[in-house]
This record gives sequence, C-alpha cells and structure tokens, in this order.
Amino acid sequence: MQFDRRVFLKSAGAAGVAAAFDAKAHFAFAATPDDRRLVVVILRGALDGLAAVPPHGDKDYAGVRGTLALQTEGAGAIHDLDGFFGLNPALTNLKALYDSRQLVVFHNICSPYRDRSHFDGQNVLEAGGTSPHLLQDGWLNRALAPMGLANGDGALAIAQMPPLMLSGKVQTASWMPAVLPAPDELFLAQVRALYAGDAVLEASLSSVLALQASAQGAMDDPAAKGMQPGKGGAYGNLVPLFQGAGKLLAAPHGPRVATLEASGWDTHVAQGVADGQLARRLAALDTAIDALRVAMGTDAWNKTAVVMATEFGRTVRPNGSGGTDHGTGGAAFLFGGAVAGGSVKAEWTGLGQGALKDGRDQPARTDLRALFKGVLADQMGVSGAALETRIFPDSAAAPPIKGLIRV
Repeated sequence: MQFDRRVFLKSAGAAGVAAAFDAKAHFAFAATPDDRRLVVVILRGALDGLAAVPPHGDKDYAGVRGTLALQTEGAGAIHDLDGFFGLNPALTNLKALYDSRQLVVFHNICSPYRDRSHFDGQNVLEAGGTSPHLLQDGWLNRALAPMGLANGDGALAIAQMPPLMLSGKVQTASWMPAVLPAPDELFLAQVRALYAGDAVLEASLSSVLALQASAQGAMDDPAAKGMQPGKGGAYGNLVPLFQGAGKLLAAPHGPRVATLEASGWDTHVAQGVADGQLARRLAALDTAIDALRVAMGTDAWNKTAVVMATEFGRTVRPNGSGGTDHGTGGAAFLFGGAVAGGSVKAEWTGLGQGALKDGRDQPARTDLRALFKGVLADQMGVSGAALETRIFPDSAAAPPIKGLIRV
C-alpha cells in the first residue's frame, strides 16, 4: 500500500472531517470572546418572509395575501409574538426560543441587491458587497482573521465544500456524512504505525478521527432518528446535519464558526398555507434548529448566536399558480443562548399599495449587513474598523445594529 500520508489527512479516508482540525486546534480558539460561537444559516431560494413572519395585525394583510393568508384562530393558527407580528404555525421551536428571549425576528430586511436573480442575490448575500461579483471572497472568511481564527482551525462548513461566504484567503474546512466506507481498524492501525514518530501528523490523525467520531455519533444518535421530519426531499437530511454541526461546535477543540445551508424556498407554485409545501419545509427547518440546540448542550448553546437569512423576499400578493414570485424585502432571524431576544425589529411601512416597492414587493428598510455587523461586533469581538474596511467595504450607510447580544 502506497499513498501520501499528508494527502490522507486532507481526506481522512472519507471519514468526512478535513485536516484543518489538527494539533493546533488545542490553541485555536482562545481569541474568541468568552469562547463564543457563531453559526450562519443560508436559506437558498428566497424565503417568503410574509409566510414565515406574518404581520397579522396589519389591516391589509388578509386582503393582499388572499388564499395565502394564515389564520389567527383555530387549527393552523399563527403563533402570535407581539399582537402585530407572528410566526408561521410550523415554527414551534422558534416560538419557544422567542418566549425564552433567545430569538430576534427582523422584517423588511434585505441585502443591497435589488434585482431578482437567485445567483446574483446569493452572491451579494455571501460576499457582502454592494452589487453582484464585486468581491471575490466571502464576508465571513474576511472576518476570521479579526476574530483571531486566521490559522484556519476555527471555521467549518457543513457542506460538500465551503460556500462563498466562508471562502477566501483563510483556509476553512467542510464536513458532510461520509459517502465512502469509513476506514477499517486494520487500515487505521497501519496508518498509525506509519505516523509513529511524527508528532504533528500523529496528533493530526487523532484529532481528525475524534471529530469524525463525534459527528458520526450525532448521525447515529437514536434521538436524531426520532426527530426526522419525514418526507420532504432534501429536508430529510437537515436534522443529522444540524445535529452533527452541534456536536462539533460543542467539542472543546471544535470549530467556533460554522455555516449551514437549507435549499428549497423558491415557492412559485402551490406554496400552500398551514399544511402546504412551504409549511412542511419550515417544520423540517424548525426541527433541525432544535436538534442543533440540543446537540450543543446548555453550556455551548449559551455562548452561541445563529444568524439565518435568505437572498431576498417574495412578492406580497400570490401569483396565479398559488405561489409567490421573487421580491425584495423579507425576513431574517437571530437566535441562540447568547442572543438578547424576545423582540421583532421592523421599520414597518404597511402592505397597502402605496407602500410597496414597484407595486408588488416589501421595501427593504433594513440592510442585512447591519445585522451581520452587529453580531460580529458584539458576539465575536470584531472591531468597527475591520467591519467598515475589510469585511463590509462601502457599508457606512448600514451601521451595526446594537443590543442584539447578551452582555
């Protein structure tokens, strides 16, 4: 058997954890304030913010939403938040986080992008620029050095490869469930013998295998199977992914920054109401979020902030196919044990015809970069100078939102 032992560390057989978590990981996280964690969840496809966070108190809500309006009473009723805004009935766990003051909801929020291409909208969301393809790396990658994680040990993408948001000069790792058989004990024994005498590589192998075992333990946990949301295409995979992420983030020498992704929010046709395709997807996401929380445990969760955002919103009125088309303003979420939650932040302008952008969309009254900047500053200790110059250039008009993180 002949192979390059350093190449092996980069794939760890297909055990699934990249070699970025090597012996240096024991010292990688001291720079994060109070050992805090940050997770970013990208909702690809443009989530309908009015379905996820219905403004049931708006006098025009029921009329403009028509067949997509959610009920305020009876079966499938909205989870009321403050008498005006609510949560989709599928978001039961998010409602519990709101009640425990661990969730802040944002409305009429969007990146600087104002057209309706998923590809370009996601590029702006992840790169942090003012227009598509202006920047070639991701804002979260640019933030790693100011967090003290420039050696690449502290960030992990739960994906086949890091998304644009986490791509750039700082090397990052990715993890997904193994698609090839895990190496057997005989193979590992041979590799350990090969690495004997090389302290760095021997420690690297041990670290990789320990992290893989932790993640695989989450995948095999009977509790994860019990939380599976059932049928729903790719959504059947969300619980083990979110739970695996939680196990890794909770590990003493695991990552402190992670990205997760959930697709399928492009609901042009048959979007449904309380029991339709969108509600089922929201329920699967809601279940996965709770799996992340449980897997992290109380101590790690209380040091965690999770930002969840999409590339843009959807139209206010339904289309002729029972769905919604690409829009502008939408909803975003910030939750976790480190979050000073229990509120809805929206510069609300109403749903009347005169308040709509182009007569069809919610206007974007809050810049998503202001949310990202506020979390990076108060949760991860990133300086204002780094935020304004390196991470989000040309963003002075979107100052950081303060008061989002518990002090």
